[in-house]
Amino acid sequence: MDILYLIIFFILGCFFGGFYTVLGERLATEDYHFFPYRCNHCKHALSFLDGIPIVSFLFLKKRCRYCHHIIDVMEPLMEFFTGILFAVAFYSFGFSYELLIALGIISLLIIVTVSDLNYLIIPDEVLIFFGFYFIVVQFFSVGIVNTCFHVLTGIFLFLLMYFIMWLGEKMLKKESLGGGDVKMMFLFGLVLDPLLGTIAIFLGSIFALPMSLFLLYKNQEKMIPFGPFLLIAFTFLYFTKITPEIIISWLSF
Repeated sequence: MDILYLIIFFILGCFFGGFYTVLGERLATEDYHFFPYRCNHCKHALSFLDGIPIVSFLFLKKRCRYCHHIIDVMEPLMEFFTGILFAVAFYSFGFSYELLIALGIISLLIIVTVSDLNYLIIPDEVLIFFGFYFIVVQFFSVGIVNTCFHVLTGIFLFLLMYFIMWLGEKMLKKESLGGGDVKMMFLFGLVLDPLLGTIAIFLGSIFALPMSLFLLYKNQEKMIPFGPFLLIAFTFLYFTKITPEIIISWLSF
């Protein structure tokens, strides 16, 4: 039965991955036409068969059925990656409130990755929606007192990231972080505690380091989309179930 559930969650993840890819693209460009799906090139509405995750991409030989424009390979990759993460989430947490949190984190990761990598934008609509989503799930999961603690943690992480942004701008004399990265830290606090939220910033910086070094090597002064790396760190910390006690024991050792 678990295998069946894993397959179901993988398929659901693939469909949601396709929707999240469209959502991230449309919100970043302020194009609020979500349904029906349509080709980004010719704008022709796509049928249900054209939108089947991964299968349609292969069946149509990587081209739009109507204008024959090449479909970005990132679309099926994001669908597949979301499917894998949905299945891993169910395998790790089963049917629980933790699963709802995990699915929310995955959804946030995919949407922000699409919007931030392509347009250096983290849409406010996404942050507001998932802010309410995490608060509601936490309320039913851990009660109002712990939920209030997480809200305060979110405020702390927001202020910490704002300070890092301010310090970076003073030192580099240019914009160092996007406002979306700062606001997104509030969502981290709704799930993680202060120590793990702070570690997420550190890990995200480590994950972003190879791209920073590559751009430095190429002598390109480009703004790095930091949001996806922060979310990868967020996902890693939540899925590995690392606790503050484990971190403290490592440090004390």
